[in-house]
Amino acid sequence: MAQELGVEAMSLYHHVPNKDAILDGVVDAVFAAIELPSAECDDWRDAIRARAFSARAVLSQHSWALGLMDSRRNPGPATLRHHDAVLGVLRKAGFALPMAAHAVSLIDSYIGGFVLQEANLPMKTPDDVGEVAGGLLERLPVDELPYLTEMIVDHALRPGYDYTSEFGYGLDLILDALEARRR
Repeated sequence: MAQELGVEAMSLYHHVPNKDAILDGVVDAVFAAIELPSAECDDWRDAIRARAFSARAVLSQHSWALGLMDSRRNPGPATLRHHDAVLGVLRKAGFALPMAAHAVSLIDSYIGGFVLQEANLPMKTPDDVGEVAGGLLERLPVDELPYLTEMIVDHALRPGYDYTSEFGYGLDLILDALEARRR
């Protein structure tokens, strides 16, 4: 961080008491960049969906923060507002408190897991999917792995396939399941 700011590392401690305070501030800045779900939204699913897509976009740019976000003992004001807003949307939609807590855990685990997986995939664009899947298919023992072959040929190599659309599909499955247990 000091290098990015163009200062000596120790000079940071003139402004913050210790390394934990720096990490708390960095995590709070990441949370501040994530769109808060709108309490005014008529549909809880739309509010949570918009927040999930925003979180994915922000965390894709800052995937290093994933390991820090839930580890902080002194969350900052943006972090606290963020969690309160998410819980507020769910509680106002009729989720019992335990179910709202489960929902937040499930959704945030999905977002974090997807971001980590996406960051580590050997493909970054839809065109890369065809190249990677095609290369894998050339080496695949088709007779021994018929279902994987089918998925590559009939799904991943399908014209217009874009791995990034899997995020919305999975999120909608989660939201559907939560809706079924909402009341």
